[in-house]
Amino acid sequence: MVKYKVRVVTTKYWRPGEDYLEEIIRHVKGKIADGDFVVVSEKAISTASNNIVDESLVEPSSSARLIAKFWMRIVWGYFLGLLCRLRCRLIRHLRNYPVDSGSRHKQVTLQYAGILQTLMFGSEGGIDGSNLPYSYVSLPLNNAEEIARIIRSQIWSNLHKKVSVIIVDTDKTYSFMNFHFTPRPKPIKGIHSFGGFLTYVVGRFLKLKRRATPIAVAGCTLTAENALEMAEHANRARGFGAGRTVWDMAEKFKAGLTDVSWEMLETVKHKPIVIVRSKR
Repeated sequence: MVKYKVRVVTTKYWRPGEDYLEEIIRHVKGKIADGDFVVVSEKAISTASNNIVDESLVEPSSSARLIAKFWMRIVWGYFLGLLCRLRCRLIRHLRNYPVDSGSRHKQVTLQYAGILQTLMFGSEGGIDGSNLPYSYVSLPLNNAEEIARIIRSQIWSNLHKKVSVIIVDTDKTYSFMNFHFTPRPKPIKGIHSFGGFLTYVVGRFLKLKRRATPIAVAGCTLTAENALEMAEHANRARGFGAGRTVWDMAEKFKAGLTDVSWEMLETVKHKPIVIVRSKR
């Protein structure tokens, strides 16, 4: 049985335009050894890469408004939320889902992720607004494997350490025996992606084992099970930053849903990098 030693690396908040490669190298220097796994948050990379959307500039369609006003408030607030055993506080938020900003958000998810993802209550298709200010949301990486290879190459070039790199999303993968599945698009090989909100409902309702989703691995060959274990260890060690959801984030700063600023986020400890070392 493989056990893991986990070391969380705290950095400043990565704003758009941040040289995340330099940040990673600077913060893992002296902390990594050959054979380590450097696990990096997808959202942190997306934000630094300016792979974000300002939803305040989006004009919602009638479909997006309908989803925000009725599907989210009624179907998720009174049926699916209970079926999925969501926290009571989250269910209350869903029953009062903001129609204006929520419609803009659903328009973005319709455009980038499609209808089955849009019918999720949050993090639709890997699109997420937590730990981002104002009306910004991050988009999933389209080239995660390439980025993982570049990070690994840069660590070797600068620090001469042979490590493996894993990029991870907090969206969950569900496991039924040796079958792993997720609503999140483009996970690593061995994890099946399909169904959007239906996959989420099934996984939650059946109380299946759920773990953070690895979306890229560079430097080694891992089974889906091993990658999921490391992703989840890193995810638990990292925590939720400014909040698990946009509502939690707003409550933390005592601000409106779209009033959290860059400066507020910079006051929170951010942990986009986790070093995982396996021990037998």
